[in-house]
Formats: sequence, C-alpha cells, structure tokens
Amino acid sequence: MQQTRIYQNIFNKIQEDIKAGVYKVGSKLPPERDLAMQLGVSRTSVREAMIALEVNGIVEVKLGSGVYVINDHQDTANPQTGFNTTVHPLLSPHLQEDAVITPFEILEARLLIEPYLAELAAKNRTEAQLEDIKEAFLMNVRDNLEQSTEHIGDRLFHIRIAESSQNNAYAFFLTFLLSKHYTDFFSRLRSLYTPEDMPLRSQLEHQEIITAIQNQDAQAAHDAMKKHLQNVIHIFEESQ
Repeated sequence: MQQTRIYQNIFNKIQEDIKAGVYKVGSKLPPERDLAMQLGVSRTSVREAMIALEVNGIVEVKLGSGVYVINDHQDTANPQTGFNTTVHPLLSPHLQEDAVITPFEILEARLLIEPYLAELAAKNRTEAQLEDIKEAFLMNVRDNLEQSTEHIGDRLFHIRIAESSQNNAYAFFLTFLLSKHYTDFFSRLRSLYTPEDMPLRSQLEHQEIITAIQNQDAQAAHDAMKKHLQNVIHIFEESQ
C-alpha cells in the first residue's frame, strides 16, 4: 500500500471486500489489530479507516463489541469526511480545500507546532494576553464542571496561547488545524474514543502549561505542551 493516505487504501480495500461478499451486511469485521496485521499497516490507520467507513454509512462502530457492516452499496471509492469546496482544476491537486485531513494527521501537526507556540508565548506574552489565557482556562474548568461536550474553553486556551506567540501566521495555522476538529471524521473519533476522565486530565495538563507561561519558562512551556498532545494522541490510539 502507498504510504500516503494509507487509511483511504484500507477504506477502499474493505469496501471492495464488502461488495465482493467477503463481509456481508450484518457481519462483524475482524478486530483492528488483526486487520492491521493482515494489511501490514498500523492500528491507527485502521482506526481512521473504520471511522471513515462509518461516516460514509458503510459500517457501524460499536464500542466493546466491534465494527459491523450495515451497507454494501457505497458509490464513491473516496471517503467523504471533509468540506466540499470547488477549486480550479490546475490547483486542485495542490490546494484542494476539501482534501481530507485525518484526525491523527491533525494531532501530529499540532504536536509539531504547538510546543513551539507555547515556548514563544512564555517568552513573548503580554500581561493582557496572560489574563486572556487564564480566562480561557477558567472557562475550560467550568466546561468540565458542567460536562460540556463543546469544550469551548479548551479550544480558546490553545488559540490564545498561539496568539500570545506574537506570530499571526503560527496562530493562523493552529486555528486552521482546530477547525478540522469539527469535521464528521474527527467528531466521530472523539465521540467513540474519549474516556470519561479525559477532560479532567487535559485540564490538569493545561494547568502545567499555564504555570510555565506565567513564569516565562519557555522550556517548561514547550515540554508541558508536548506532553499534553502526546497524551491526547496516545488516548485516541489506545482507547477501546
């Protein structure tokens, strides 16, 4: 399989197998681990493919039970999981706005960018920006107490740290990546694999980040943000 868009190749393979009758409507697909071994890919890629299949109405993911085929008539070979925007054909291979960015690609990009943003925020933030970060953190705490599913404070916390880097381009990249959390693809991953204690875990990790930024400790801010995002990725990869 090609290294690029591995999940899409898995999506197509499972879809072809369903159409060929290898997996019939009502039957259960092999476990993620078994499929990963059969196809020579990672469990993460298989998980993304399963979510894409579900978003497209081909399977249903039942936590604790498995993945079941519910439809064997899907017209498109490409999973529809993003937005639909027309781009000039000469540019579309490079700049297609509806190109799918998978949840783990988003998180990996955030892992690369955000520790540096936290580091810059610790160095460059103003007192007013620090107060804005604190305000977002308190909103995050209220959201958790009220068991909010929108996580507005969490998102604002990361956005305000990016803004405090004093680099508008970095802030733009981060807000773009966060916008992709609201696709069907990412939303389904989150709804399936977010453990009950994850908001509290993130809140405690946010506290470490904000303390480092307040103390203007750039290395500690970098490390705390890196640890936070690594933990998020680990949770989504390993949750059952």
